[in-house]
Amino acid sequence: MPDPQTVLIVGGGIAGMSAAIRLAQAGVAVTLLETRKKLGGRATSFLDSRSGLVLDNCQHVVLGCCTNYVDLLGRLGAADKIRWHAEQYWIEAGGRTSVIRPTLLPAPLHMGWSMLRAPFLSVSDAAMIARAVGQILRADRSRHRHETFGRFLARHGQSKRIIDRFWSPIVVSACNLGVERVAASAALHVFQEGFLSSSRAAAIGVPAVPLVRLYENAEAIISGAGGRVVFGAGVACLDASSASTTAGERFEAKRVICAVPVERVNRIVDPAIQQSDPRFPPLENFTHSPILGVHLRFDRPVLRTPHAILVDRPTQWLFAKGLPRDNGRPVAPGAGGGDYLHAVISAAADWLALDEDQIAERVLADIHACLPDARDATLVSARAVKEKLATFAPVPGIDECRPAATGPSGLILAGDYTDIGWPATMEGATRSGYAAAAAALGVPATDLLAPPLAVAPLSRALGLRSPAVTPDPAPRAAGS
Repeated sequence: MPDPQTVLIVGGGIAGMSAAIRLAQAGVAVTLLETRKKLGGRATSFLDSRSGLVLDNCQHVVLGCCTNYVDLLGRLGAADKIRWHAEQYWIEAGGRTSVIRPTLLPAPLHMGWSMLRAPFLSVSDAAMIARAVGQILRADRSRHRHETFGRFLARHGQSKRIIDRFWSPIVVSACNLGVERVAASAALHVFQEGFLSSSRAAAIGVPAVPLVRLYENAEAIISGAGGRVVFGAGVACLDASSASTTAGERFEAKRVICAVPVERVNRIVDPAIQQSDPRFPPLENFTHSPILGVHLRFDRPVLRTPHAILVDRPTQWLFAKGLPRDNGRPVAPGAGGGDYLHAVISAAADWLALDEDQIAERVLADIHACLPDARDATLVSARAVKEKLATFAPVPGIDECRPAATGPSGLILAGDYTDIGWPATMEGATRSGYAAAAAALGVPATDLLAPPLAVAPLSRALGLRSPAVTPDPAPRAAGS
């Protein structure tokens, strides 16, 4: 048996990778076990056998408020692979476009002027939204864990029209659950930290390369500290000091971080640990919500903006990806130039039973409704990617089931489902990885977590609390 490695990490998604990077940069030799042949987990890319192109599972974006994920990109040398946009483009049926962008006014007023001028919102709509924003500013998220955001909005006078046109597209995209199901605490988090805390918080960063390329330096960083990444290593069982693979290999370590998705944790963690550590039984309460990504290639340009939120349409977002690239060479769709779009449908449970042709037909109908230039274009190809277990469902009451990084068993947990104070996002996964690395090093999580954006003075004066900096360091009993 080889000498025990210092830290063993099971799972090479964002959480496991971020823990490994922080530990390696602290001089720790890490062994990272990953079932697949690449890093990134659900936020990665695949080689499409039909086209030969590297495609993302689904479009992922980073917001200005995602300070830890931005920090991770910097450590990976990938910060320059993100294109940032200050504007949001809301497009209605018929093609009318509203641009919402920050102004020189301080947060939380920075978006107000453009919202008042946005054609898709009437003056009364904007006034209605402003009343709810005042309540959101002052809301204590911890007191809204057991009600839905739909109930919160109804209690504060929001009409069905304004919920459908404004609140729902943002919440569904950020939380992957509709307003009628999502916990109000999760949705309040999105608006408080993603829109109201700082004028920089809502900036949208879109990767300019396939997601897998964001992580291409990770293995070298880990090996440079004396560690290694083992691909194709499916883990059958693990405990606080070892892991055994399905191929019969055994790895030992001083500390073990379990960074697999929540639905896999209790399948591989030693049953004795599950019985003795109160963090594990509540994990059976987690359910999931799917996301559908659709790659579309047209024979001519159809989208004039870098992205679009489609108002009152089942297809929520479109992203202009430019021509796909294979090994750095542009690949033309069909005979000439054209557009390559990525459509995103979050909370896509109603779409899962559809086949690819039916999905393409529905998405194309939404594109034709909102993008006049697309009506004369030819769809060259469509590729639908269903992520059935894309995120855990942030329903009311689930926060009580989210475990701390550490517990009595000594096994460290990392993942966007842990108690890190964020919804299921790349930022949440990164925060959990950093917190797990801190636990392995025996230092406070605050030593490794990047600070959040400073809350604007006016937002603070109006009642917005400072964002949480550190996850709960202590384990909690189930249901506490």
